[in-house]
Formats: sequence, structure tokens, C-alpha cells
Amino acid sequence: MNGAGAQAMAPQAADKSTVAIICGGGAFPAAIADAVLAQGRPVYLFLVKGFADAALERYPHEWVKIGALAKFVASSRKHGAKDIVIIGSSVRPRLSQIGFDWKSALLLPRLARMFLGGDNSLLSGVAKIFEENGLTVRGAHEVAPQILMPEGLATRLLPNAKENEAIKAGRDLLRAIDGFDVGQAVVVAGKRIVAIEGAEGTQGLLARVEEMRRNGRLRLGAREGVLVKLPKPSQDRRLDLPAIGIDTIAQAKAAGLAGIAVEARGSIVVDAQKFVEAAEQAGLFVVALPPSARAMG
Repeated sequence: MNGAGAQAMAPQAADKSTVAIICGGGAFPAAIADAVLAQGRPVYLFLVKGFADAALERYPHEWVKIGALAKFVASSRKHGAKDIVIIGSSVRPRLSQIGFDWKSALLLPRLARMFLGGDNSLLSGVAKIFEENGLTVRGAHEVAPQILMPEGLATRLLPNAKENEAIKAGRDLLRAIDGFDVGQAVVVAGKRIVAIEGAEGTQGLLARVEEMRRNGRLRLGAREGVLVKLPKPSQDRRLDLPAIGIDTIAQAKAAGLAGIAVEARGSIVVDAQKFVEAAEQAGLFVVALPPSARAMG
């Protein structure tokens, strides 16, 4: 075999370049950082003021405002990062709260147009800006695949026929409203759509269901209804995949629901096994639906 052929057959060296992580709130930024470090790749964290947890200061980091585009680009280059991940919870800021630096200020008309759309449109627009500045936006699951909800994972408690009907109705609804770029979650009881996630996020959605039960506007059984949380069919899966955690279990239980349905390989969770165990302890079922064609691709 000649040298060129041998080179083609040889395995490529593992990527050891730095991964930059833009961190919002919650447990996912730390989980991603630890997973990347375990692969032998360095990390550099941008901690977004007002959202990121101060405990993340244990990693190489700097605090930034969300509109610090020049700093994101310059610091990533300084630390040898070509890949950048955006992860963690946040609330869409007003344009006046972003803290524009000179680089992002030049893009103000473009950013203003992006803010007129839904979250998927906004995040995809932000990703394009990063890529125009030499950074490759990666999904958190691309640099830490172990955070994806695995196929076949489920609690011992399984949904009954009525709950399966609710799951199907929720999945069909989320597919149908994809073009409106609204939330990723819906609460369904039987074939009845109880509540759709909007700007308040999943936590707010479940709090709304809990409040409607409490004030009598929603009359359901003591353990009735399903949270269906799936990625949008047209979603850029590098950005804002549905995230679930132990807190979701507690909120779903407080809302009086029977269980949770997510998409295998289409949802992220810090520790899937612990998530399922917590659901069983709370008396809720969890099912990971078969991945969509996009997730399989």
C-alpha cells in the first residue's frame, strides 16, 4: 500500500482544540464542560451576566453581557477555540438589555429583525453571525453525545391507552404549529389540549397548569395529563434542543400530571438514568418516543 493509501486508512487524530461554551442558567453548562474535559479537550466558558451560575467560575471563564460579540470572537481566537456551544436557560432580553459592543452594534438593524421572529429564528440568526466570524456553532449533543435521551429508555410505569392517546395528540399538535415557531411543549389530557408552551417556558407552562387546577378552571383527575416536549420539526438541532431535568419531574408532579413524553435523541438530560429513577419515585411515567427522521439523519 502506498503512503497516500495508508494515510487514508489511518484513523484521524481526536480533536483536542478548545470548546467555547456560552453559558446560560441551569445545570447543563457544567455537564457539557465536564463531558468535554473528559474527552481531553479544554473548555473556555463565557458566563452570561444575569443567567449563568457563579459556580461555573471553577472553569476557565470570563463574565460577559449577551451582546458582547467582539469579546466572544476575540476571546475564542485567543484560547484556540473554533467550536462554540450555546447552552443553558435564559429569558429573551429586550434589545436595550443586551449590552451591545461595537461589533454587535454594527449589526443592530439585522438583530432587530431577528428579534421579531420566534426563538428558533433568533437563535439560528445568532449562529449565522458567529459562523460569519470564523466560529463553528456546535450542538451541545455534538460535543457531549451522552447528554441525549437514549432510545428505549422508560420507567417501569407505562402510559395507559388514554395517556398514549394524549401523547399522540400532543405530538401531532407540535408538528402542526411548527411554522409559528412557538414553544416545544404541550400538556394534553386525553385528546384535550390543556396548555401550550409560550414565552414562559416549560416551567411557566407547568406552573400555569398547576394554578388552573388550584383555582378550579381545570378539572382533571388527581393524576391526569401528559407533558409532551419535543423538538420542532424545522428546528436547528444545534440550538435549544428540549431540555429536561429533575426539576421537570417535580413541576409535573405539582401540576398533577401522570407522565412525560420526550423524543429519544431529540431531548437533552444531564443524567437520563437518574431522571427516570426520580420519575418513578414521584409516581410519574417517562417515555422516550422513537426519534424523528431528522434525529436519525
